[in-house]
Amino acid sequence: VQLQASGGGLVQAGGSLRLSCAASGRTFSNNAMGWFRQAPGKEREFVAGISWNADNTYYKDSVKGRFTISRDRYKNTVFLQMNSLKPEDTAVYYCATSRYAYVRESVRDYNNWGQGTLVTVSS
Repeated sequence: VQLQASGGGLVQAGGSLRLSCAASGRTFSNNAMGWFRQAPGKEREFVAGISWNADNTYYKDSVKGRFTISRDRYKNTVFLQMNSLKPEDTAVYYCATSRYAYVRESVRDYNNWGQGTLVTVSS
């Protein structure tokens, strides 16, 4: 099982980025998927999650209204559209597949992780 995240980079505050994560090795169409992030010196935190059928999405409070998670079940891919980026969004972003069909916010509930992609937002 492999998750490959891409789309990170350097952007000015107020800008946008779109992260992608492609899973291979098995299908995750029946699993929730999520995005987490980890800033230097901080713990990994939940950012957004999407249920197996994409009917339910959840977001960290600080990104609501700015970030949108989506998925293509048949291509085993999940996306994170990030708009109105702020310097505090700077972190390494990780995609992950959940053990469950519906979104949970704990790192422990995810058992497959991508390698991370760095997002840097300059002020």
